Amino acid sequence: MDFFSFLTLFGGLAMFLYGMQVMGDGLAKVSGGKLERILENLTSSTLKAVLLGAGVTAVIQSSSATTVMVVGFVNSGIMKLSQAVGVIMGANVGTTATSWILSLAGIESESFFLRLLKPSSFAPILALIGVFFLLFTKSTKKRDVGTIMVGFAVLMFGMETMSGAVKPLADVPEFGNLLLKFSNPVLGILAGALLTAVIQSSSASVGILQALCVTGAVHYSVAIPIIMGQNIGTCVTALLSAIGASKNAKRAAMVHLYFNLIGTIVFMGVFYLLRLAVPLEFLDEAAGPAGIAVIHSVFNVTATILWIPFAGLLEKLACLTIRDSGEESGTSLEDQEFMILESRFLEKPAFAVEQGRNAARRMARESHKALRLALSLLGNYEEEAAKRVDQMESKVDRYEDELGTYLVKLSHKDLSENDSHSVAIMLHCIGDFERISDHAVNIMESARELYEKNASFSKKAMEELGVLSQAVEDIVQLTYHVFQQQDVRLAERIEPLEELIDELNKELKRRHVRRLQEGTCTIEMGFVLSDIITNLERIADHCSNIGVCITQVREDLFDTHSHLEDVKNAADDSFRRNLEEVRSQYVLP
Repeated sequence: MDFFSFLTLFGGLAMFLYGMQVMGDGLAKVSGGKLERILENLTSSTLKAVLLGAGVTAVIQSSSATTVMVVGFVNSGIMKLSQAVGVIMGANVGTTATSWILSLAGIESESFFLRLLKPSSFAPILALIGVFFLLFTKSTKKRDVGTIMVGFAVLMFGMETMSGAVKPLADVPEFGNLLLKFSNPVLGILAGALLTAVIQSSSASVGILQALCVTGAVHYSVAIPIIMGQNIGTCVTALLSAIGASKNAKRAAMVHLYFNLIGTIVFMGVFYLLRLAVPLEFLDEAAGPAGIAVIHSVFNVTATILWIPFAGLLEKLACLTIRDSGEESGTSLEDQEFMILESRFLEKPAFAVEQGRNAARRMARESHKALRLALSLLGNYEEEAAKRVDQMESKVDRYEDELGTYLVKLSHKDLSENDSHSVAIMLHCIGDFERISDHAVNIMESARELYEKNASFSKKAMEELGVLSQAVEDIVQLTYHVFQQQDVRLAERIEPLEELIDELNKELKRRHVRRLQEGTCTIEMGFVLSDIITNLERIADHCSNIGVCITQVREDLFDTHSHLEDVKNAADDSFRRNLEEVRSQYVLP
């Protein structure tokens, strides 16, 4: 091989690795986080966990990605370590799907239909269709499918290029002699582990080994130890991911290591004992791509079947390695809530968006609860409840800080159009939910002032305030549903209610002035009432902001003022009809 052959080899390797990355990312985007949500909702059944782990890995084409996700699940408390064991075992089975796809490159036949199965035949067709989808369609789904097709075509082209570049090595005796050294089990395992640790993908390293098979110098005696090492090397990704994680997350990474390490030791021990007893003539034969896939599958499937009854043993072994220390304090319940914003999930943006939505919903609920509790204090003040309003507001503040940071990181990832809209909506809306909780605290402080001065509003003022409070509670509840469902049609009902609350606010102030003139109310009480109704009006304004934001992002509108004018002057007069409807529901006594 000359210098230019090496250039071709490394160029092919680069395309192969890039194609695998692009295809995996495309598959993950098409799944839209659904696969990860399936994993998140696992039952305690080990067999079901194994099957799901295998299925998810076969689809996203990466056992490393699945295992890193599992480490994240365990670290955030979403998944128990006992559930993680089954998923990790299944991931090792699912990763064998890639080697079978790559083994199609070894098909040799004159049959037209069999030749069509050869990647060099159908990859160009997929590339053409994929490029067409990417260039000429606007549908996000079709573009993602196009990405998968192009990624696969690049991967297979890289595989073919590598195979073509190493073919001349078949005539180089030194290359054959070098490979023979890897028939030594220790050297072979080390070589396979090192290669996989460097590129952090067992699927890719198995593909490279399959490409080398065209030289005819890769015998089964060489391939078996290397494949065993590749299974150990793939654990590096999960181990690196577990750095700085909780003890259970580190244990999940150790489960992955022990599964492959003990499996390799047992497999190699049995294999070489068998070799001493029975002459295994096939070991001196040249391995083909399909043969590599068979070995890879046999090891992972056999190891998984043997380990299923002893899943608890793997868990105990990991716990013995990563022990609990008496000094370590437990994670508070509040801290556990925020652990769903796990940085490891950012590697799978679609799922990270879903976790962001979950956190935003919790934030919105907490803000709504703070408001309800603050309003209840106006009629029946309790110091304990007032402290809870403060605590809720602090929690909402923390959500705004941590979720905002998480969403900014997420916005730099490659997101689908729908997920990009969701992130934009959350970034705009979390500030409004935080302000609602601030106004809840202001209302609570007004209630505390009344309590400390042993003062109260007149019966008439309390009845009027009750109507306004109910309207505000209802608009917050409606806004929460709009935000949760991102329903543009439902968002149309927010603006009429906000308009009504403005009207009620003006009417309450007018009636208060009249009571002042009549001498039935004091200026001091008027200040407190004004503070309360102003805070309620501001809350309605924030609800309007949220409704407008969701509509603008979903329908690609930009001018807020123009949008509100369009809503209020709709051709079908829906705004006026809705306004009259809410006017009849919230009538001041």
